[in-house]
Amino acid sequence: MPECTDTGREAGAPRRRGAVLEEAILRAAAEILRESGVPGLTMEAVARRAGTNKNAIYRRWPNRVALGVAAYRRLAAAEAAVPDTGSLREDALELLRRANSTWSSPYGEILRGLIAAAGSTRELVAELRDPAAGGDAHQAAWLTVLGRAVARGEAAPEALHPRVASAPTALLRNEYVTRGAPAVPDATLTEIVDEVFLPLVHGRNPVGSRDRHPRRSRPQGGQ
Repeated sequence: MPECTDTGREAGAPRRRGAVLEEAILRAAAEILRESGVPGLTMEAVARRAGTNKNAIYRRWPNRVALGVAAYRRLAAAEAAVPDTGSLREDALELLRRANSTWSSPYGEILRGLIAAAGSTRELVAELRDPAAGGDAHQAAWLTVLGRAVARGEAAPEALHPRVASAPTALLRNEYVTRGAPAVPDATLTEIVDEVFLPLVHGRNPVGSRDRHPRRSRPQGGQ
């Protein structure tokens, strides 16, 4: 039988299916998260806002937490525009400052609420704790910044690595976890970039590595 997905729509409105309906549900959930946080996110509220029914939502997400995670990742991805200052250091600082601003804003409260609601559901917690809780968009932003640095000659191709790209955000997240501060001071962000990230990037230059550890010259005559 055809899927009845849209019984909550207004009379005369066209029936929505598939990606169109899913987009409407995610948009409604994201709006509710912004307005009311995790406590206000219910399947009933999302169904009303999206103009559909709860069954249509449950067919896509098993519970409100799974829906909330998907909606949050949508919000986070929208904040992941890639800076392009022409400098790896300035691009990295801008990305960290954006993340710091987001995590200390109502978005951060949403993230903490979703992590608490996810509890021991490891798959959902892993999705939220994917770099900057923004998932692929944030990881892609850091890799883009590194890729541009490689193209400009600021970094060796070996620096273009997911582990290198995720290091600054992981350190920033650690500041929130260990210090419990509402926001991380800008001096700490600068320290993460200057004392950890840039040395890590430049340390992956194989030429530089050989220069630091020169081979001993072999004696003449093969002796």
